[in-house]
Amino acid sequence: MHHIILYQKLLKFARVYDIIVLEKDFFYILGYGGEHLDYIYIIVAQTGTKPARLFRFMTKKPYNHVSLSGCKDLSEMYSFCRTYRLFMLPATFNKEIVGKGTLGQFDFIPCEIYRIKVTREQKEEYNRIIQHFSENRHIYSYNLLGLVPLHLKRNWKRNKHFVCSQFVAYTMESIGIQLEKPFSLYTPDDFRNFPNAELYYAGELNCFYDDITSQPEFLFPRRYSST
Repeated sequence: MHHIILYQKLLKFARVYDIIVLEKDFFYILGYGGEHLDYIYIIVAQTGTKPARLFRFMTKKPYNHVSLSGCKDLSEMYSFCRTYRLFMLPATFNKEIVGKGTLGQFDFIPCEIYRIKVTREQKEEYNRIIQHFSENRHIYSYNLLGLVPLHLKRNWKRNKHFVCSQFVAYTMESIGIQLEKPFSLYTPDDFRNFPNAELYYAGELNCFYDDITSQPEFLFPRRYSST
């Protein structure tokens, strides 16, 4: 409680001298490195690619694809998916861009976006993992054969092979977030009930940026009629 009182006094001082004080920097200076200082975003979506449709058929769930982003505007999204827009293979770790590439094939992509609070250390580890996959994407592949044991709820980990949900779960576990089951058993729909995840946006992915900029930051979750 004492650090909250100290922070309030600091804010009063800052107003007098026109100084901008960021709460997360204040707590970091005090040594509260474990405080929640940043976010990672999980994008659960319904796309129309053949693997995604197969995923949806097997799971009987509304969403069939999941991606990760470290940016609240989703300027950088990552997942395991096809490399070329018109061909299912090759498929591996790829950067996804809303409205372009594979995502650009579809005018309507229902989605839910969740955010998870992480420490600075966890966010730095997340960035290192993304960098590793980006620099070594040629040694990784989409785990097409893994869809069958995943459907049967069999824990089969295939070296250097992931489906989108396995990649997201693996990354979350690697930065220190405890999973409720082995990462190889995660489906896209599981992230709708992921521990400590806040619903940040529910709507149409192509409209995401315009939608979030039309409402203040403190309005959560943002829901739109396009879902």
